[in-house]
Amino acid sequence: MGATSVLKARPAPPSAPDGRAVAKKRTGRAPTGPGRRRQRAGMLMVAPALLHASLWIGLPVVASVVLAFTKYDVLTAPQFVGLDNFSEMMGDAVFRKSIVNTVIYTFFTVPFGMMLGLLVALALHTGLKARGIYRTAVFLPQVTATVAIALVWLWIYNPGNGLLNALLSFVGVDGPAWLASTSWAMPSVILVGIWQGIGMKMLIYLAALQSLPKELYEAASVDGASKVRQFFSITVPLLKPATFFVLITSMISAFQSFDQIYILTDGGPANSTTMMTYEIYKSAFREFRVGYACAQSLVLFVLLMGFTLVNRRIMGGTRGHN
Repeated sequence: MGATSVLKARPAPPSAPDGRAVAKKRTGRAPTGPGRRRQRAGMLMVAPALLHASLWIGLPVVASVVLAFTKYDVLTAPQFVGLDNFSEMMGDAVFRKSIVNTVIYTFFTVPFGMMLGLLVALALHTGLKARGIYRTAVFLPQVTATVAIALVWLWIYNPGNGLLNALLSFVGVDGPAWLASTSWAMPSVILVGIWQGIGMKMLIYLAALQSLPKELYEAASVDGASKVRQFFSITVPLLKPATFFVLITSMISAFQSFDQIYILTDGGPANSTTMMTYEIYKSAFREFRVGYACAQSLVLFVLLMGFTLVNRRIMGGTRGHN
């Protein structure tokens, strides 16, 4: 009776319209007193980063968009030329080739790198001994300078005394001139890109795996689900946000590949490995056609934005299943 009387004495919860009105009133109220002071303090702490981003990111982006419609060689004042730079790009066979090469490079490095990164993360997520050493070894190429990595692979691919051809000679195979062949140069560059990018993908997937609820796997085991079924029915859906993040960042990184191309092949042979970023570099810093380079950069940005939106649409957003 005492408990019943207490329950009866409690005020009834507000009805749906009143509740919405209260919520609306609370959310619409401007912060006062301590809340306003915290808001000001937060804005002051963020202000240096916003100023830095505006000066060194925002202004260059706006300037590159404006210069894309000009003829500018650094030494003379920019001259407005409208869409002439874009019209020239349509007839530029080398730049069209660079777009195709960039798409091919991205098509192979991103999915294969993601699969290998996920497999390595799954292996390191288990009770493997010395996991810290293996994680460090896999992640080390990610934090190593790309130029240093490219120099090491330049020696590995050396047709005379390189490691790869030396290993092939043990089984009686004469290795080709990997980076000097139009047939093998692109696969060689793709292999370097996959190998270097595994570390970051592994780290992201490993962090996502460690945050997955173990109760779901325990319940699935009780229901008799195999490890393979658990992987495809639980792990893969729950890794959807991480997969989308890895996909987008990997695509951006692949489209911006430059260092390894510059060191390994210099865009050759016969433009078989030239990339969009490399052509932008050539236009701006070798030919001093800054306006044309900015137009090329704008095309690169549009392609990246388009691929990002398409991937987001295909994956149905970034929210995982809870």
